[in-house]
Amino acid sequence: MEQASPAEPAISSIGLGGSCHWCTEAIFQSLRGVQEVRQGWLTPPGVEDFSEGVVVRFDAEVITLATLVAVHLYTHSCTANHSMRHKYRSAVYASSPGLAAQAQAAITQLQAEFERPIITQVLSFGAFRENTEEYRNYYVQDPEKPFCRTFIHPKLQIIRQRFGAYVAAESRTGASGK
Repeated sequence: MEQASPAEPAISSIGLGGSCHWCTEAIFQSLRGVQEVRQGWLTPPGVEDFSEGVVVRFDAEVITLATLVAVHLYTHSCTANHSMRHKYRSAVYASSPGLAAQAQAAITQLQAEFERPIITQVLSFGAFRENTEEYRNYYVQDPEKPFCRTFIHPKLQIIRQRFGAYVAAESRTGASGK
């Protein structure tokens, strides 16, 4: 299993954006080593425009940042610069230079697996506004909602197929295939 970088603590936080925060929340809640997922809106320093995303607190001794970045890239349109990018900025928000370097290295390495250029940026973590209580744990509250069946279920299927070793046995989202 991959080890945490000695320059970073085992428990770290990273911001991820690129898709709906309800989808992204469910994806990362399903993974072993993820301690907490907070959904809302993120922005880098000096930028006023927030976009949907999550803050993921994780144990790098269980799941590395490189794995989290891979999951992120495979579960949103990381090569598409579509018309909704202002709302869904494709980014990894790093709280330290060490995490930023690890995230960029992961993206660079993963580029070979994608036909088109990855547009996901590594940005400094600026600000985060958490979503209201009624929308937190959106998928967990009712996985049979039409939105969940249409958008979140297919992404959780990708997680089971491609990253099954990292899916929590008793996932908060049911992504273990039970």
